[in-house]
Amino acid sequence: MAINTEKLSLVLQNFVSATSDVQGAALVTPDGLPLASTLPGAMDEERVSAMSAAMLSLGERIGQELARGGIERIFVEGDKGYGILTSCGDDAVLLVLADQKAKQGILMLEIKRIVLEIKQILK
Repeated sequence: MAINTEKLSLVLQNFVSATSDVQGAALVTPDGLPLASTLPGAMDEERVSAMSAAMLSLGERIGQELARGGIERIFVEGDKGYGILTSCGDDAVLLVLADQKAKQGILMLEIKRIVLEIKQILK
């Protein structure tokens, strides 16, 4: 069954425009191929996808070595904001870029909501 990338793009666009302090989002395959994205400025979709897959792979290895189980989320905090990488099942990973003033609890709830929506589309 083919993945409906048009629908995924629309879901990401709606998420970014409707969620306070979210600056961009990308949905990538675990091997680093872009499925859909709404990224800010001059960010390169393919580079972001490759880096997301690399972060996921490294996170999974760390989780195994530290006996923490399967990785649900990777959270990167910088002085200009957050990058949150969240699993969407076996076929996709969601990267969300958020401003530093984002309320983390609300952001995590919104990410959980969109992940469920993405999983429905990927079924």
